[in-house]
Amino acid sequence: MNRYPWLEDYLLSKPGAVRDFKLEWQWHRWLVAGKMFAALCTPDPKYAEHAGRTMVILKCDLRRAELYRAEFPDVVPGFYSDKRTWNTVYLDGQVPEAVLREMCDESYALVTAKLTKALQRELGLL
Repeated sequence: MNRYPWLEDYLLSKPGAVRDFKLEWQWHRWLVAGKMFAALCTPDPKYAEHAGRTMVILKCDLRRAELYRAEFPDVVPGFYSDKRTWNTVYLDGQVPEAVLREMCDESYALVTAKLTKALQRELGLL
């Protein structure tokens, strides 16, 4: 069950965000300027620890990533991504809505901070 029905629209509401589907991974992804800032998937049974749990994967500052994981059991290291700087949030879990929104905002901000100043201006971020 997805406790966060607003999530997909929230990610898409970010300036310049587009959604695609990565067929070979079976992931819905949200990108800005071709860079992924969020992904949604439900791993199959071969990934026993995650199998059948729908999750969102978000970029995160290294120190904050560890804090989120320590505070919320439903936040774990990024699934199939750099486990230091990406977090997985189980959507059937108990992460407060405000915290998940904050994590989405942070992921988007981290990715857009690496874009050129011209692209940031174009997106209205400067």
